[in-house]
Amino acid sequence: MNYRGYLFWLFFRIILLVGTLLSLVYTVYKDKTIYAVIIGIGILYLIINTYSFVKRRFVAMDDFFEAVKYRDFSRWFPEDRGPKDIRFLYTGFNEINRTIKEINSQNEAQYVYLQKILEMVDIGIIAYNLESGEVLWSNDSFGEILDVPSFKNIRFVENRKPELFNTIFETFHREPDSISIALQNDKIKILISDTVFQVEDDAFKLIVIQNIDDTLNRNESESWKKLLSVMTHEIMNSITPISSLADTLQKNLQLAIETPEENTLELDDINSGIKTIKNRSEGLLKFAKTYRSLSKVTNLNLQRVKLSELFNNIQLLMEPSIKAKNIAIAFNITTPKLELDIDMHLIEQVLINLILNAVDACKNEVHAEIKIVASQNTNRDIVIRVFDNGSGIPQDILDNIFVPFFTSKATGSGIGLSLCKQIMLLHKGRIIVKSIEGEGSVFSLVF
Repeated sequence: MNYRGYLFWLFFRIILLVGTLLSLVYTVYKDKTIYAVIIGIGILYLIINTYSFVKRRFVAMDDFFEAVKYRDFSRWFPEDRGPKDIRFLYTGFNEINRTIKEINSQNEAQYVYLQKILEMVDIGIIAYNLESGEVLWSNDSFGEILDVPSFKNIRFVENRKPELFNTIFETFHREPDSISIALQNDKIKILISDTVFQVEDDAFKLIVIQNIDDTLNRNESESWKKLLSVMTHEIMNSITPISSLADTLQKNLQLAIETPEENTLELDDINSGIKTIKNRSEGLLKFAKTYRSLSKVTNLNLQRVKLSELFNNIQLLMEPSIKAKNIAIAFNITTPKLELDIDMHLIEQVLINLILNAVDACKNEVHAEIKIVASQNTNRDIVIRVFDNGSGIPQDILDNIFVPFFTSKATGSGIGLSLCKQIMLLHKGRIIVKSIEGEGSVFSLVF
């Protein structure tokens, strides 16, 4: 190491100086004046040389510490001239300067990055000195929310708006607090929180505010849009088969009126069709009322329902329109006389959703087929399964299909399956899906 060379030469000079001093004593003792004078000159030279040797290192260190004191890290020490030990020292100083400049550069970049982020957010942030009121930092959102121009000291707000000053700056809000503040002729609600922190001997206060009126209005608007989307989706799901069944009944009536000899009017079929339309219409009204407060529903309109009756209603409602699309549909109950305590209208809505999804999945299949099967498993659970041999669901989106408003369809709303899941949860049941892309899917309603 370089310091060892420095110590060696320093020790060498000291030994040489001690040796010449002993020689001087000896020549004086022997009364050899000429030799004594020569040795004395040599001692003087060694003293000056040793002093210079030690001093130049301390001078170099003093220069470096002076630069550090005044934070002058741009100074460059010459590494290519002077004694070897000093050049080595200068190399170390330059390395320290480079490291400090890199650290400063990184800190400045992080500060600018953080500053840009805080300027972009719509949350107002300010930090100021508690004693002097001098603003350490503030973003534009803070002034925009409070409707005040940029200021360097909070006394500016005190002079302009003393009531606002007391509410924002003088009152402490250790926990997030929702308060109303008056701005000109209007009032807004803000969420405010603050904290005090210490930097050396100075105390600073950090205040964070957010205009929650705007946030609430935006959320309310989005909620209304989503609610309308959901209602439209579910109403269309029910109106389409009702319209198809009504059209079929109307055509049968028209044929019976025009050619009564060839087309006999079956009053039982007409009665069953009208009854189905009536029941589904009532179910649709019930759904609209229920969905309006679906998240608050605690008591369903439960009744003992035979699965055969449930399947007959769905079959009569859905079969004509599905067969018109060249899709085979079949209903089967493997265990006779199965019954459930359910809200029939809501479960009908679930089955309609699942069947329409199956129809959509099968639309490009040559031998499209949908099966609705009810059975009871070994755990005594009653399970209704909706099978299709359609396109299946890609594995990468399978986990998201029950997430509200998630959809992979170009015209989908993403609420049908999430609503089915919510209705099943209200019944203390669950909905399970298994799907293989290209082969089909099965949705299971487990009660």
